[in-house]
Amino acid sequence: MPTEFTPLSALAGGALIGLAAALLLLANGRIAGISGILGGAAGPPDANTGWRVAFIAGLLLGALAMTRLAPATGEVALQASIPILIIGGLLVGFGTRLGSGCTSAHGVCGLARGSPRSIVATVVFFAVALLTVFIVCHAAGG
Repeated sequence: MPTEFTPLSALAGGALIGLAAALLLLANGRIAGISGILGGAAGPPDANTGWRVAFIAGLLLGALAMTRLAPATGEVALQASIPILIIGGLLVGFGTRLGSGCTSAHGVCGLARGSPRSIVATVVFFAVALLTVFIVCHAAGG
């Protein structure tokens, strides 16, 4: 499946992500870190549960709407087994705890606020991603 460069849709998507993060910060004073939002929604109900569930529902419904409005954008071909996907998900969850946030919290919100911790975290995320791609695609023959 070839990947095409689509700068307009990428710009629009990035702008919508930034707008959503800015609105959440302005309206609720909260950072749009998906792992923190999901973790908070999965915990005992409190005063923040409603907006957290609404935010997650919006993510899911937005993705569902895109698959209906533009079916080609929703094509996903899984190339890993279910156990590998589960292990990967658990490692991502561990990493978000270890790094005190996920890529959305550090990479979108933290960088926009000029957070030194988020700058370091984002550099580490990208360095590890580059290393992983290199290992999988070149060193491991993937």
